[in-house]
Amino acid sequence: MSVIGGIIYQLTGFLVVWIIVNRFNTIGGWSLSEITFLYGMRLTSHGIFYMCFSQLFELDRVLITGEFDRFLVRPISPLLQLFTRKLRVNCFGDLIGGGALLAFASRGVNINWSPMAVGYLLLAVVGGALVEGGVQIAMGSLSFRFLNTIALRTTINEVFNQYGNYPQRIFPPLLQYVLTFALPGAFGAYFPASTLLDRSDELLVSPWLAAAAALVGLALFLVALRIWDRASRGYQSSGN
Repeated sequence: MSVIGGIIYQLTGFLVVWIIVNRFNTIGGWSLSEITFLYGMRLTSHGIFYMCFSQLFELDRVLITGEFDRFLVRPISPLLQLFTRKLRVNCFGDLIGGGALLAFASRGVNINWSPMAVGYLLLAVVGGALVEGGVQIAMGSLSFRFLNTIALRTTINEVFNQYGNYPQRIFPPLLQYVLTFALPGAFGAYFPASTLLDRSDELLVSPWLAAAAALVGLALFLVALRIWDRASRGYQSSGN
């Protein structure tokens, strides 16, 4: 049921976008097919993120109960043990919904689907998951010092969910800068989608940086792993 519920939840969110586009014809100059393509990219990336990294949202409880202690005595990375602790099946709702939207939109957008374009799309979707994962790992590292950071990380997750589905140009300049440089959700789907749709002229960053969004995601993820490694060295058990 959680998979079906996830699909219904995400497609209900897209229905709101569909109503807006049908009322005003475009959003920020983007057509319905282009918005659907962007929405599908971000949702698919989020599904991969949730499938691989959703247990980060359990980190506070794992630390407070002392469950993290058991991770430390096993010959496997504690972070990897956290990631593989449990699978939340509702991630498949995001993956199915996002994939369906991408498949639907791919026929209506002006993209030459060469092997290179398909490969770029696949890398961009994975890169988007790494962007979200990197931000959440870095923020989760604060839990080693403050123990309770779930409110902060949930808020960041909502920012990605609420603002990542739309062209950034519809937002005030300050918010665009935040979504590009502070919470770099724009690298998750908007920049690579703009590259594929030949809309790079409307971006805050240079076209080559937007095109390299997947590499930016990988870099963010690797930096986040270093932050986690340094923060986890100061771990002190708070469990029984």
